[in-house]
Amino acid sequence: MRPAQQAPPPRPGFRPPHPQQQGHPGQHQGHPGQPGQQFPTRPTPPLSSQQQQMNYRPVGPGHNGPRPMSSPAQGPGLVQGQGGPRPPMQQQHQDPHHMQHQNNAMRRPSAQGGQQAPPSPSNQRPPMATPPFGSHQQHLNQQRPPPGGIQQQRAASPMIRPANLPPPGSPGMPRPFQSPQIQSRPPPPPAAGQFAGQGQQTVPGSPAINPMGSMNGGSQPPTPRMLHQQQHHQQGPPPTSQQLHQQQQQPLHHQQQQQQQQQQYPSQPPQFGQQQHLQQPPMGQDLGLMAGPPTPTPQAGAQKPKRMYPSGISAYAEPAQNYEATPNNTGFQHPGVPAPPAMGGQMGGMNLNNTGYGGSQGIAPISTVALMGSAPKIYDLDAPPPSIRLPETASITQSPFANCDPSYKRSTLNAIPATSQLLTKSRLPFGLVITPYRSVKEGDEPVPVVSDSIIARCRRCRTYINPFVKFVEGGQRWKCNMCYTLNEVPSSFDYDSQTQQPVDRWQRKELNHAVVEYIAPTEYMIRPPQPLVYMFVIDVSYPAIQCGMVATAATTILESLDRIPNDEGRTKVGIITVDSSIHFYNLKSPSGEPQMMVVSDLEEAFLPQPQDLLCNLSECRSVLEALLNRMSDMFKDTQNVGNALGPALNSAYKLVSPIGGKILCLQASLPNLEAGALKMREDPKLLGTAKESTLLQSASSFYKSLAVECSKSQVCVDMFLFGSQYSDVATLSCLPRFTGGSTFFYPAFTAAKSEDALKFAHELAEFLSQRIALEAVMRVRASKGLRMSAFYGNFFVRSTDLLSLPNVPRDQSYSIEVSFDDNLNIPVVCFQTALLHTSSSGERRIRVLTLALPVTTSLSELYASADQVAIATLLACKGVERGMNSKLDDARDALTNKVVDLLGVYKTHMTASSSGATPNLQICDNLKLLPLLTLGMLKHVGLRAGSQIPSDLRSYAMHLLSTLPSQSLIPFLHPRFYSLHDMPEHCGTIGAQGIEMPQAMNLSSERLSRSGLFMLEDGQNIFLWIGRDAVPQLCMDLFGVPDYASIRGGKTTLPMLETDFNQRVNLIVGKAREMRRTSYYSQLYVVKEDGDAALRLWFLSHLIEDRAEPIMSYYQYLGHLKDR
Repeated sequence: MRPAQQAPPPRPGFRPPHPQQQGHPGQHQGHPGQPGQQFPTRPTPPLSSQQQQMNYRPVGPGHNGPRPMSSPAQGPGLVQGQGGPRPPMQQQHQDPHHMQHQNNAMRRPSAQGGQQAPPSPSNQRPPMATPPFGSHQQHLNQQRPPPGGIQQQRAASPMIRPANLPPPGSPGMPRPFQSPQIQSRPPPPPAAGQFAGQGQQTVPGSPAINPMGSMNGGSQPPTPRMLHQQQHHQQGPPPTSQQLHQQQQQPLHHQQQQQQQQQQYPSQPPQFGQQQHLQQPPMGQDLGLMAGPPTPTPQAGAQKPKRMYPSGISAYAEPAQNYEATPNNTGFQHPGVPAPPAMGGQMGGMNLNNTGYGGSQGIAPISTVALMGSAPKIYDLDAPPPSIRLPETASITQSPFANCDPSYKRSTLNAIPATSQLLTKSRLPFGLVITPYRSVKEGDEPVPVVSDSIIARCRRCRTYINPFVKFVEGGQRWKCNMCYTLNEVPSSFDYDSQTQQPVDRWQRKELNHAVVEYIAPTEYMIRPPQPLVYMFVIDVSYPAIQCGMVATAATTILESLDRIPNDEGRTKVGIITVDSSIHFYNLKSPSGEPQMMVVSDLEEAFLPQPQDLLCNLSECRSVLEALLNRMSDMFKDTQNVGNALGPALNSAYKLVSPIGGKILCLQASLPNLEAGALKMREDPKLLGTAKESTLLQSASSFYKSLAVECSKSQVCVDMFLFGSQYSDVATLSCLPRFTGGSTFFYPAFTAAKSEDALKFAHELAEFLSQRIALEAVMRVRASKGLRMSAFYGNFFVRSTDLLSLPNVPRDQSYSIEVSFDDNLNIPVVCFQTALLHTSSSGERRIRVLTLALPVTTSLSELYASADQVAIATLLACKGVERGMNSKLDDARDALTNKVVDLLGVYKTHMTASSSGATPNLQICDNLKLLPLLTLGMLKHVGLRAGSQIPSDLRSYAMHLLSTLPSQSLIPFLHPRFYSLHDMPEHCGTIGAQGIEMPQAMNLSSERLSRSGLFMLEDGQNIFLWIGRDAVPQLCMDLFGVPDYASIRGGKTTLPMLETDFNQRVNLIVGKAREMRRTSYYSQLYVVKEDGDAALRLWFLSHLIEDRAEPIMSYYQYLGHLKDR
């Protein structure tokens, strides 16, 4: 039972609702089989011949007939959407006897013998607020409260609302189109098609992500008997994908009639989440997942599409004839308005009488899909996570920002099992994926900042006040949502000390936003806020000079001095160079020229003039510039191959440790002198064997011990590793792993290649310009009964639940596994992440991320709430940890076994075929791509079996797998694959939502053609594959060469030409580099079909649906899972 709570004090001028408006379970219900309000169901009108022709478009010049854009078996038509408008409801405020009389009257046929006409569509209940089928529905005949603010919304009786839908203006979300009619209520949340930086408005009725099946299976139109049964239900199931497809083809006069009916009642404000009928979506377009404006679909017999070139010049190919139409996705998307809940065709394992502790939310929608027999629907990788179905009373305010944005924190399960036995039975992994400092691009809203220094925390568990606490005793005390302790409300909580005026409590940021930052007062400081400190340790030995690393680094640092954060003029900089000796530089020289001091005694290295080695950037700017300008010439004739990295790092630590800061180490050779010296241990005989994991572990305890000391002193170490030979990335990356740093690796680096120099310069410059968090500690709190059991990422665990982060880089992810201490007897569970840190501007701040999730006792609800992207992120971290500490074979087997367990549990408990052999593998719709992502891990360089992968490359790939955020990790596991030679004309152009990207294709070599041009990108590299039969015109327009033989393969830079095709491809390549939100710069490789064998094999290894020895193809892998 939920503890008794008191409502907060009413705001001035607020009139409480009528007692009958409060509602309670069982009041005025419309359960199936019980008397209640009934609504007629109108069948979908049949299609005319002209409308049927609109499903086709000409395939290009010389076409012989129309070609369907999509079919019920494939393409966007399969994705189920919002289900159209809801049945209308009366809104007269009457007594219960009169309401029952009215209900009976509504069921009587009219005088003409038909059903009584429904009310106007303007009074329809918003789809988002509709309870699940079979659960309580309230206020059927209640009058809506007048338009107002948050208080009026808070007075509504409990209903269901998706709680993980970031609305317009949330951090990282665009501001969508707002109808002029909407003035008194917040605008509806963005639809599923929106993502960061874009504001595409989803048209109501367009297909959206809904994992729920339909009553008739989705392949046949409803029978008259089914339509008759639907009239005896309050709401009934949503339309199937076939019906949605027909609804999109309604006659024009029917569309206009609906729009006119809505415009007749402009005074009725839509509730939050209600959608506006803006326009009818073009057929064949899935606006719920579209990345740009829709392309008009020509009717059959219309004008043929324009060719790219005049008739005298042969085009590369006609638009898009070689792959099925899929929604146009460009990257991670935030959740949009979910589809209304419904009953699925697969009923196995669903207990309709069991709604869990969150009984008001009902059974979550679930549908079963077959994995074998069709290509995976890859566009669902960009779908939002399953909606979080919280009771309406879970949050004290109706703010759309009350729950955490999934780009900051997401759970593998959006419904938490009530017992550990249920979690064990489900075999689902339970954990959190946290990215506390993700990039905020142009157009994103910043995180709200509480600047009045009023920080309300629970006196027992130290939880920060958040939207899910409860105010009691007239608002004088608040009840913690973690431990349920009563706490006093701060005396100045409702008072603004700056304006000396009372403030509205319900407008405070911490009560309306799940992601918020506090400016910490002095009691949160044990010393003054740390300034930014950059200590560069640069290798100047012979290999570093020869490859051009030193010259490129010096130039990049010099050009980035203005980009280094230095708002308060407190940033400090120092430089140490190292070969067989350590070179210190006096940057406070009175002469204005840098002075070099050499220490050759490595065993007892000391700091000469330590007060002059680290100086203020603003004060020593001229001396620093002089040093960087001449650094490449100072060592250009060196023949010294020694490298004393260990003593140099010790010296840098001694300089920085009193203050704290960053040590940026640029290393191009293997350390071979004194402490920290490493040996060449790469043994090709060990690659691909059980002993290969020894090459992935640290070879020296020196670096881990130094990392622990650095963590205690708030010193972070970042590694930039270069070299044409063995660099021992596994050992040197140990420093960033335990100090919260980053690792960058540049194999076979040569600055003479402009592509190599550009990648390093870009990544170093972006890294220096980042606004980071310093001297941070992070703690994750959870409701009673749960605890954090395992941590993955770059940090040092200071205590059981406290992580030490000397540095928090942008877009670095941390995964945490959650375990049970006790059963959960509460309806809602909360997770709160608190990050105490110093900002780049010198302010001590606390970033708080709060996530609330419902508790369930239903296995079907548990599976319906599983987030396949978060699960894949957590499994990747666990696989890397297992591969480094045990064997790579054990890591691969563990990943496959996890998928086998999930499929087995689903077969046993969730499908009708629990006994005997199953003709096909089945899983819930929201997990259907998990086997594909798991196969991507097995074929990834970090975990792939084989004897041809150098240990340095494998170690670096493992580092990325365990630190990349979800929106960057998924393309790293499953790259994006595009066809460029036949892309539509709007692709590669700048539209209303930015650069239009082509449609992504499945990763299979069946998509390749000998005359085509294809692009594949994974966030780290970009490949342009060109077939041997490419037409000369394509070669001339894109590369500026007359034929295929003249194209130079390998690492290259795409030329900038005046041709339209070249400019479009350049824009697409640039978009691919920018949309991952990270500081990594993707290099471009041109892969010729008959070119370099190693490069071609590297490209083909990314096509994970194909067989690549010794790893199975996707369909073979599914067969392997079925046999297990």
